[in-house]
Amino acid sequence: MNSFNFKTYLTSNIALDNDSIDDLMLHCKQQQIYKGDFLLRQGEKCKHSFFVESGLLKQYTIDEKGKEHIIQFAPEKWFISDRESVYFDNPSNYFIQAIEDTKVFVLDELFFQELSLSHPNFLDYNNRLLHNHIRHLQKRITQLLSATAEQRYLDFIQVYPDISLRVPQTMIASYLGITPESLSRVRKELAQQFQK
Repeated sequence: MNSFNFKTYLTSNIALDNDSIDDLMLHCKQQQIYKGDFLLRQGEKCKHSFFVESGLLKQYTIDEKGKEHIIQFAPEKWFISDRESVYFDNPSNYFIQAIEDTKVFVLDELFFQELSLSHPNFLDYNNRLLHNHIRHLQKRITQLLSATAEQRYLDFIQVYPDISLRVPQTMIASYLGITPESLSRVRKELAQQFQK
C-alpha cells in the first residue's frame, strides 16, 4: 500500500508555495498508530483532526447493548475527527480506532484557524470539505432511514471503493446498519445479477 504524503495533499489542493507549506508543517505532528490502537475513546474530549497518510481508521459508537455502530471509515487522504467534541468542547460519543497500522497527521484547531487567516484560498477549500462532509452525513441518514440494503451497499462501494478488500464483512454490515447475514445475501444477489 503506497503512503500518501500530507505535504503533497496540501500542494495539490491549495495554491501555496513550498516555503509556506514547510512553515505550516512545523505546526503539525505525524503519529504512527498500530492496528487496534485508539486516537479517541468515548468520553474523552477530541482536541484534533487527523489526516490519514497511510492505513485505515474507523469511527464508531457502542450502544447500551454493546453493539458497535460504525459511523465512518477513514482511508488514505481522508480527514477524521469528532467535530462536535472539537468545536463545542464536549466529551465524545465516539471511538476512533486503527483497523490497520496507520500514519496520521495530527492537526489542532489553531492550525486550521491560522491557515484560514493567512491563506484565504484555504478557507474556501476547508469550507468545501466541511460542506461535503455534511452532505455525506445527510445522505447517510436518508439511506439508513429509507434505502434498501442493496442501495446502501452499492453506495458504500462507491464511497469506499477498496474498503471491502481491507475489512471484515462484519464491519461493513455495521456501517450499513444490517446484519452480516443480510450483507452476504445482498452480495450474492448482486453477483448473480452481474453474471446474467
